Amino acid sequence: MPTRRYDDSPKFGQLYARTVRATLRRADYEPNEDGLTLELPRSAVDQDHLTAYREVTGFQAGPALPTTYPHVLAFPLHLDLMSDPSFPYKPMGIVHLSNTITQKQPIPIHAEPAIRVHSTPERPHPKGTVFDVISEVFVDHELVWSDLTTLLSRSAGDPSAHADLLPDPVLSPNAWWELRGNLGRRYAAASGDRNPIHLFKLTAQAFGFPRQIAHGMWAKAAALASIQRAGALPDAFTVRVDFRKPLLLPSRVQFGFEQSGKTVDFALYDESHEVTHLIGQLQEG
Repeated sequence: MPTRRYDDSPKFGQLYARTVRATLRRADYEPNEDGLTLELPRSAVDQDHLTAYREVTGFQAGPALPTTYPHVLAFPLHLDLMSDPSFPYKPMGIVHLSNTITQKQPIPIHAEPAIRVHSTPERPHPKGTVFDVISEVFVDHELVWSDLTTLLSRSAGDPSAHADLLPDPVLSPNAWWELRGNLGRRYAAASGDRNPIHLFKLTAQAFGFPRQIAHGMWAKAAALASIQRAGALPDAFTVRVDFRKPLLLPSRVQFGFEQSGKTVDFALYDESHEVTHLIGQLQEG
């Protein structure tokens, strides 16, 4: 498996241009069959950028990075991977199904972590083909954080394939959130994820949505920030979320979580508690 190493994080302008070109590839395009690993030996944390991220997600200030923030540091490598000629799918239109983060220990805000990103082999799904993009974060050569992003490339699919889903919890709301129409643009500025479905009504409508939708990783971050403020977020844990229905902006939503021993179940619903946008489960340790 070839490895590409960087002296600095790839720049978003070039990455988005490559992503558009990759999406416009001809239908008979045949990718390189060898997988690709991307490595960034040193990733400096911009403290102003970190402050903006905390503000839009709700994480409290402190000596450690928000648990979802390393995903932001790894995101340029995700784009580079998915726009590379070796990547077998057109990147725009891929659906984010779920995300699993394992934090072995908090990462200090002044650390300069190393990041490694690669994808897994594809597997069948009832609605197409799924694969994972795996991010690993190292501090002083020790693996301290990892992230598994599960993505769907839509096609005819295999009706007999197994779709791995979290069970639906039955949760009462702990909070109501008022989400403004500019939330997608604010999170895009803090995360670098400027997918047009999140930015404006017109750009979202071009992809079949009635108006812009919230980022899935914003919803996960906001949920974990709420759990942290309640004192229920440990230092070491694994947390998975499944993204169910798109969260249109602006909107009013319900957030609920429940702790039982070392497990925290949580979910994000629409205002009437009839539509589930996100389901999550956290396991301490």
